[in-house]
Amino acid sequence: MSSLLRRAGEWLVEPAEHDAPALTRTLAVAPPPSYPLVGVVGLARRCGTTTIARALAAELASRNGGAAVVASPTRPAVVPLGSSAPAARLVESLAQLDERRAAGRLCLAACADADVLAAATREVAPAVMEVEPGCAALDAARVLDRILLVASPGLEPALAAAVAETIAAVAEPPVVAVNKASDHGPWLLSADVLVPDSRVGARLALSGREPRGWLGKAVEQLADLCAQG
Repeated sequence: MSSLLRRAGEWLVEPAEHDAPALTRTLAVAPPPSYPLVGVVGLARRCGTTTIARALAAELASRNGGAAVVASPTRPAVVPLGSSAPAARLVESLAQLDERRAAGRLCLAACADADVLAAATREVAPAVMEVEPGCAALDAARVLDRILLVASPGLEPALAAAVAETIAAVAEPPVVAVNKASDHGPWLLSADVLVPDSRVGARLALSGREPRGWLGKAVEQLADLCAQG
């Protein structure tokens, strides 16, 4: 009986520390989020740069937390159709940007400096920047993730190709979109995305909301292309 009790006691006694393997716990530190930064450059006057920029930003917002930033060189105009709570929170939090206003899913702001926009938004929300053509586009391309070139149907595809080649020398090759395009003509083989004409969709985009229908499908394609890299 005493032998049985002794053996049972051995099970109840904790083993010495040197007999047990040391357990270490490694805490993984999650990296901060990194949201996309896209520059939109119009290749012609009144080609719909603002509409495309806001439509793209609204689509990126729907994929990334419900809100995004659109920065333009001047004080942005707002189509009064209300705003979302996430957009309102962005307006309050991004003190680095001027002239902030909420519209739909978007925080509209005035900012012409890509470095300032990147520092303010990279870890906060997706951002789309309306960029002036020329040297400003090259400077922005060095900072932003992707450049989107917006052309009108009457523009020569060769001009867009030349601008794209210039940008590709310093950054990722840009995406080329033709706004209010038909499904035929010289741009059929020259553009990455043909954006159809839709007055209702354009108004939704300007108000900071995702356009529907064929325009919405085209904007989804733009978002997919701009996310590549």
